[in-house]
Amino acid sequence: MAALTQQALQLLAGGPTMIGRSPKTLLSSASARVSSNHFRGGPKCWDKLLLDYARKCTTELSVFTRGPTRFFSSITVGGRRANQFIRYASTGESAIVYHAWQDNRKPRVCILGGGFGGLYTALRLESLVWPDDKKPQVLLVDQSDHFVFKPMLYELLTGEVDPWEIAPSFVDLLRNTSIQFIKDKVKLLQPTDHLRRFGENDTGDLSSAGSVHLESGIIIEYDWLVLALGAETKLDTVPGSAEYAIPFSTLEDACKVDNKLKLLERVRFGNDSSPIRVAIVGCGYCGVELAATISERLKDKGIVQAINVEDTICPTATPGNREAALKVLSSRNIQLYLGYFVSCIKEVADFNDSKESGQNKFILELQPAKRGMESQTLEADLVLWTVGSKPLVSQLEPFDQYPVLPLNGRGQAETDETLRVRGHPRVFAIGDSAALRDSNGQLLPATAQVAFQQADFAGWNLWAAINDRPLLPFRFQNLGEMMTLGTNDAAITPSFIEGLTLDGPIGHAARKLAYLWRLPTDEHKVKVGISWLTKSAIDSIALLQTSLTKAIAGS
Repeated sequence: MAALTQQALQLLAGGPTMIGRSPKTLLSSASARVSSNHFRGGPKCWDKLLLDYARKCTTELSVFTRGPTRFFSSITVGGRRANQFIRYASTGESAIVYHAWQDNRKPRVCILGGGFGGLYTALRLESLVWPDDKKPQVLLVDQSDHFVFKPMLYELLTGEVDPWEIAPSFVDLLRNTSIQFIKDKVKLLQPTDHLRRFGENDTGDLSSAGSVHLESGIIIEYDWLVLALGAETKLDTVPGSAEYAIPFSTLEDACKVDNKLKLLERVRFGNDSSPIRVAIVGCGYCGVELAATISERLKDKGIVQAINVEDTICPTATPGNREAALKVLSSRNIQLYLGYFVSCIKEVADFNDSKESGQNKFILELQPAKRGMESQTLEADLVLWTVGSKPLVSQLEPFDQYPVLPLNGRGQAETDETLRVRGHPRVFAIGDSAALRDSNGQLLPATAQVAFQQADFAGWNLWAAINDRPLLPFRFQNLGEMMTLGTNDAAITPSFIEGLTLDGPIGHAARKLAYLWRLPTDEHKVKVGISWLTKSAIDSIALLQTSLTKAIAGS
């Protein structure tokens, strides 16, 4: 096997004159010969030859070699650097496994990320009508085994919803579909569609348009790729934030916060105990919703301290939502520190409580964002961080120190109006992974509403591209904004009725109905709807019994 590979490299590098040379020398010579452009048949012919041969070499070498370290060698094709070719591995490494697609004659669509963008794109592809020979095989990859409906994570802290209702498993959601699912983390992207010279409306053949390397060692070759990896909270902005602050963006984060609150509530159960102090960094939508939810849960047993660098809360929110939120926050035990930023978070020992609770207190040092304000120091039992995010697509290991995709300053992939990554006709990017601008040149916000709509367009444009039809430009339609402000309290401002804001119990009910409609599958919607109706009926009966008891006692 090694001899055959050596002979093939010698042929590409210059024939018998290269006998005895090292693989690295052979690859460099082969690169020079191909890029010198004195082969006949045109660059497209040699692109395909090198790509197909390099894939074969990668398979042969890596299946029979093991080791803790890896080395990739690239070959320049037509003056550009290709990102996939030969892998050398030393003893001890597990063998590389290529994902086995069921039918290599049908298009292969790989979707990275199972959030709103990724999962809903997969479901959209499943719902479309396809010719028998064109229906694609869809593979969804996510590092979690659960889809998380993030806008309703706050209800986990108040007990309004159960985890299974807003975080169903992918296996359950995809059971009645042809969509495949792999739980794994993406390590490396190696697109090759920019080397194939596909036309704007040319789908080309079904040869691979690139590959995805997973941390488990699995390699997925694809014909079409959708980047929907989302983003994670950026915690390394100030000293101490990564060590002592907790983000609130995943199911694990919500469960961790809930467990911390339960521990503090258990320790401070006595009436004479000091109040629980919760510091929330950031007063955007997430920070305000957290502040309202936690303050209602703790009531007079706790104090919520909300910090924001702006001099107002929710600066991007509609006036109606902001006013409703301010009214709720001012009526509860919440202290607002507006116009301040956190410069440092420190942990200090609390000798009164640390032995019993197993926790220490934290000190937050605040600096004014404007002149004329004094520095502040806050004490907290729990610190929650809701500001800053970093797209996960930017964290994929770059090949040979060169980015494989065009990224903006925030680490998002630059796309055209059809959601295709610029320079990569076979790669789509949506949600937090995409840098798409509206008609005014502003980047679209990283919200669930944007991801919902982009998933619908991405699914349709994949259908159009595979069937050689024109792709549609994405146009975002702002349907309004919603925010929860605690149990039986929310604010909704629909965009189609100017000046209208629904708040209080009416807004709460409207918000839950809107999100019930947005749940992934019809089967899950029915299950959750029945569960919510049952809980509502039980709560109504309990409220009626309480009212009757008070009436009887009063008489």
